[in-house]
Amino acid sequence: MSTERESMEYDVVVVGAGLAGLSAAIRFKQMAVAAGKELSVCILEKGSEVGAHILSGACFEPTALTELFPDWKEKGAPLNVPVIDDNFLFFTEKRAIKMPTPPQMHNEGNYIISMANLCRWLGEQAEALGVEIYPGFAAAEILYDADGSVRGVATGDMGIGKDGQKTANYQPGMELLAKQTVFSEGCRGSLTQELFERYDLRKGVEPQTYGVGIKEIWEVEPSKHKAGKLTHTIGWPLDTETYGGSALYHMENNQIAIMVVVGLDHKNPWLSPFDEFQRFKTHPAIRSLLEGGRRLAYGARTLSEGGYQAIPKVTFPGGVLVGDTAGFLDVPKIKGGHTAMKSGILAAEAIFENLTQENPAKEVTAYTDKLKASWIWKDLYKARNIRPGFHWGIWLGLVIAGLETALFGRTPWTFRIHPDHEELKDKNAYPKIDYPKPDGVITFDRLSSIFLASVNHEENQRCHLRLRDEAKAIEVNYKQYASPETRYCPAGVYEILGEEEGKPRLQINAQNCLHCKTCDIKDPTQNIQWTVPEGGGGPNYPNM
Repeated sequence: MSTERESMEYDVVVVGAGLAGLSAAIRFKQMAVAAGKELSVCILEKGSEVGAHILSGACFEPTALTELFPDWKEKGAPLNVPVIDDNFLFFTEKRAIKMPTPPQMHNEGNYIISMANLCRWLGEQAEALGVEIYPGFAAAEILYDADGSVRGVATGDMGIGKDGQKTANYQPGMELLAKQTVFSEGCRGSLTQELFERYDLRKGVEPQTYGVGIKEIWEVEPSKHKAGKLTHTIGWPLDTETYGGSALYHMENNQIAIMVVVGLDHKNPWLSPFDEFQRFKTHPAIRSLLEGGRRLAYGARTLSEGGYQAIPKVTFPGGVLVGDTAGFLDVPKIKGGHTAMKSGILAAEAIFENLTQENPAKEVTAYTDKLKASWIWKDLYKARNIRPGFHWGIWLGLVIAGLETALFGRTPWTFRIHPDHEELKDKNAYPKIDYPKPDGVITFDRLSSIFLASVNHEENQRCHLRLRDEAKAIEVNYKQYASPETRYCPAGVYEILGEEEGKPRLQINAQNCLHCKTCDIKDPTQNIQWTVPEGGGGPNYPNM
């Protein structure tokens, strides 16, 4: 332990101010207040403010929010647009064919929201209860006790230059010590990956599988806007062997959120999720909606799609996993906000009950029991084979999804899952995809897009995207897969330079990074490691 670092002690430390982490902190303080106990909670958030790194669809099911705040309407929670029109379409290149809406995707009683703004509101509720929130501080290191249990986390040092040396702005990190640490890092958390290995939390479960969501918000002509209208599509522009789909949500103020999700188990190394998204907007049904409008925001984020069979062990000595860090997304519903909140609530209740015992246990195993008795577990079990069924392509996937839905998940099998990075094929296995050039009106390039995400990183800092073996970037990725990181990254972080001279090299433009984690997930040799940059860096999403 560094002698330079100061430390602060809490009963509970939460890593990440997403829906799960905020819900955990709020529920813990609610119980403490009700019991008349002085128990302390703090939340660390790597974004510049609560909500800065939050991106989701989002059509929100308020079940868990109602459990946390039965009076959320009176308190002014930002759920202002109820779903009034549900549509499910199959796209060919020129046509939009209306299909029956799957039962899981009926959204009566749900709301079209900004998840970032909901997190901001929850942050206000947490602070009103006495939760301390520290935005702009990234948890960069897990701290352990002599007995091997987690004793808290440390924030990253600030002011370390590209050369690894301290600059004039150097400030050592802070140690935040806790009786229990709640890891709510979202999809593919960097500290969570360490916990998986140290405590063997993934033993006996399937590997997680992921999708990357690319999102824009547009302001459209009032005549084309219908607040509360929701449309999901499958089909074009994705080919029949690639899992994915889209969502269009009519929000407030003549704004529409458009999102395309592409499964990161895609096989074609030439496929670019960003360019598929741009191409999606050229469909006649989408172009006609956007013409005359203007693009307001852009962002990208990965989501955990493995479901029931990919859920890891969620407890270990000194801490728990909640939310998308553990993989509670309900794929058929295309929703994870309500499950994230519920997992945070259950974790908080188990931790409170444990810490108020005479002899608290190091590992809060009751959290697992509560999860398995909850609607999270029931819903994910029923849906367990739907996402893996699309491993064999869209047509068989739809048949499997229909069968699983009709039988309420009571089929006698549970499909296995393959790691996404193992799915990519050799560059010669597929023809190169010729994506159209952006027109600057409906379609755009990566650099103009990340400008809208207000991405900012301190320039003189160590690159937070690390190569475990620099030689592999050319010897494997370039030669075998034609450098797929230059295509699957939605932010233009990776570039190949020097091809003209016959000396290709990989350049990493870390300042562009949206913190989506796609590279950490999809790199075929798992050579790219995403680590946290200095706190406050990354995107600054206003309304995503």
